[in-house]
Amino acid sequence: MEGRKIIQVEEKVPVKLLIPLSIQHMFAMFGASVLVPFLFGISPAIVLFMNGVGTLLFILVTKGKAPAYLGSSFAFLAPAGIVIGKMGYEYALGGFVAVGALGCVLALIVYKFGSDWIDVVLPPAAMGPVVALIGLELSGNAASNAGLLDEVIDPKNVIVFLVTLGVAVFGNILFRGFLSVIPILIAVIAGYAAALGCGIIDFAQVTAAPLFAMPNFQTPKFNLEAILIILPVILVIASEHIGHQVVTSKIIGRDLLKDPGLHRSLFGDNFSTMLSGLIGSVPTTTYGENIGVMAVTKVYSVRVIAGAAVLSIVCSFVGKLSMLIQTIPGPVIGGISFLLYGMIGASGLRILVDSRVDYGRSRNLTLTSVIFVTGLSGISVKIGQIQLTGMVLACVVGMILSLAFYVLDRFGLTNDREG
Repeated sequence: MEGRKIIQVEEKVPVKLLIPLSIQHMFAMFGASVLVPFLFGISPAIVLFMNGVGTLLFILVTKGKAPAYLGSSFAFLAPAGIVIGKMGYEYALGGFVAVGALGCVLALIVYKFGSDWIDVVLPPAAMGPVVALIGLELSGNAASNAGLLDEVIDPKNVIVFLVTLGVAVFGNILFRGFLSVIPILIAVIAGYAAALGCGIIDFAQVTAAPLFAMPNFQTPKFNLEAILIILPVILVIASEHIGHQVVTSKIIGRDLLKDPGLHRSLFGDNFSTMLSGLIGSVPTTTYGENIGVMAVTKVYSVRVIAGAAVLSIVCSFVGKLSMLIQTIPGPVIGGISFLLYGMIGASGLRILVDSRVDYGRSRNLTLTSVIFVTGLSGISVKIGQIQLTGMVLACVVGMILSLAFYVLDRFGLTNDREG
């Protein structure tokens, strides 16, 4: 018997439940999303603003049928870092606009030709491990955030991490009623309380922050060299987007590639990135952390996602509130991420189970094996300034292999064709 009621995408959520659920989603994305602007050397306020606006635009474009939160994309870090070092942040913004515009064009191509080709280039035996790698390759980030990979491990970090993870894990199993849909939020609160008890939180920046402040808007500058350095990222974000839509489809029990359609979600994602570049923010992408929250809570309502987006916009203007959330320490974020990333990995394995992939067929065994090893081996391939590694490289390799098997099938050369 199902132990927890599923709240579907289009369902309304009472305000008393909507607020804590929205806060839960915002906490899930916050740690990773504000890290990108710090690495770029800009204020996170503009990023929180655009994350919220981009998410609302995404919901609008997808007709409220695709629950996804748009946070800061890590795919642009390396090439944008090169451009920022050589020319300045404004020229990186021009590259973000160009990538977003190209992504919108790609969405129109998908609209014209459909998304059935995905079943050919990424059959379940390939898609399963690709989706699993989205979570598995991030597991190191969770451990790093928690301070568990430091040369000298601080016992305080371990305590906070274990409290956060323990409440998230056992709360997911033991909580009932209202508490059963906010185990992540409760775990964050418990971890924060543990961090206060261990004395690892500093409120100095909160005290110094203004009560209200405008986000720092900037306009882009365009340079062909800068654009060409950043443009190949389209391959990374397109692969990541498809993977996220597939895993979300499995979690909510609907095929989002068909309805609202890959073209709509791809357009919403890239239009947000283009707009981000136009106003001075960093590129956005659908966030695995929030997919993990949906998997844990079984709450898929797009209204909850929209609520989190509104809270993010509010935080961008309230300086002290934004800074207070930024005091959430790494061990808390790491403890939550440990569970959420694992949920995404398990969703990839679920694709293999639900699709009843036959590993008696040589191609299925080969595809899954090669993709997993490629994604977890640490190898990388450079195309200009873009480095393909992990899930993205595994996805590309899987697509090439699947296409090769398809062509060989057409010529009747394979020994394991069905029928």
